[in-house]
Amino acid sequence: MIDFYTAATPNGHKISIALEELGLPYTLHALDLAKLEQKRPEFLAICPNGRIPAIVDRDAGDFAVFESGAILVYLAEKTGRLMPADAKGRSLVIQWLMFQMGGIGPMMGQANVFFRYFPEKIQPAIDRYQGEVRRLFGVLDGRLAEHEYLAGDYSIADIANWAWVRTHKWSGVEVEGLPHLQRWMAQLAARPACQRGIEVPPRPARIEDGKGTEKFIEEARKLVETGRPKT
Repeated sequence: MIDFYTAATPNGHKISIALEELGLPYTLHALDLAKLEQKRPEFLAICPNGRIPAIVDRDAGDFAVFESGAILVYLAEKTGRLMPADAKGRSLVIQWLMFQMGGIGPMMGQANVFFRYFPEKIQPAIDRYQGEVRRLFGVLDGRLAEHEYLAGDYSIADIANWAWVRTHKWSGVEVEGLPHLQRWMAQLAARPACQRGIEVPPRPARIEDGKGTEKFIEEARKLVETGRPKT
């Protein structure tokens, strides 16, 4: 049994999708980020960074793992699935996982901050991050022009990148003109485990459609400005 600490974010969805794909039993612990539950001492004992997601593997002596990419690798190695065992195949998966961790996630996150949450519209910052996101999408499209999935067979690399790319409208970035990326996005969206994973935990708003609630934006803006929940 795995204790899974998360919230309805792309990084959280990476792990919920993987757990669903792998069929691993887990207990969900949904944290309210607006109330800073991720900063409470009991969670910091699991994740010193105070960010979701995190897991505790009860079958491995209550072993805690934090950072979404590290969790994906741990789950893949634990089960022997979603990542090849050979060195080259494993390296390819890790490369495209790191592409998401170092590029897609941070750049889309910054695009979200300046496009959606920051109280002032700083257009050069918006342009910079949206432009970089679009460039990274082009890299994915080029890779997917020659491969069905990012690193051979379907893997944690696909899960990690898709969990973020699917929210592109929230970042204000379109995917028109990227046919291979669109094909891959639709292919993953049709997977039952992906469909289940993005509903864990249940979401009050579907921000991937660019239709967030005012309450969601207000709480996110407050966290961006001060790191504290709105009171």
